[in-house]
Amino acid sequence: MRIDKCYFCSSPCYPGHGIMFVRNDSKQFRFCRSKCHRNFNKKRNPRKVAWTKSYRKSRGKELAVDSTFEFEKRRNRPVKYDRDLMGKTITAMQRVSQIKERREATFHSNRMKDAKVVKKQQARVEIEKSIELLAPAVARRETVMQNVVDSARERIAARKKAKERIEAKKTVEFMEQD
Repeated sequence: MRIDKCYFCSSPCYPGHGIMFVRNDSKQFRFCRSKCHRNFNKKRNPRKVAWTKSYRKSRGKELAVDSTFEFEKRRNRPVKYDRDLMGKTITAMQRVSQIKERREATFHSNRMKDAKVVKKQQARVEIEKSIELLAPAVARRETVMQNVVDSARERIAARKKAKERIEAKKTVEFMEQD
């Protein structure tokens, strides 16, 4: 069973799924779904469509150059079936996928480190631009906080009074029983 890649979005194209387009020069294009086929027919460039793998790789959002990609290349050389070879191949494939996942995770975390700094800087700029909106809120914050604290104290006092009443009733009932 061969799992092809979609020509447009690079997602897996399983047997019996998707569409195959064969051009007049016998070049085959496989598409995972009609969305990819439509975009191909509209002559859209996959590197400019935001949801494709090629877009993400060209914008630096995904790992673009790595030695693990060598294992995904298509090989058309037939190999005679050998049980030991198949076992070794499957374990190697699992190991390669583990390595690839770990590298992608470190790539993502490194990319997000820079993004966090940029996000903070953008937030500071936004605050500086709209300081006139925030100033009244900050001035009222003290009164709001005081109101919150006062209401919390009142609730605590009400709970204490309720507990005292309940305890007083219990002691009166206990005295009446004796």
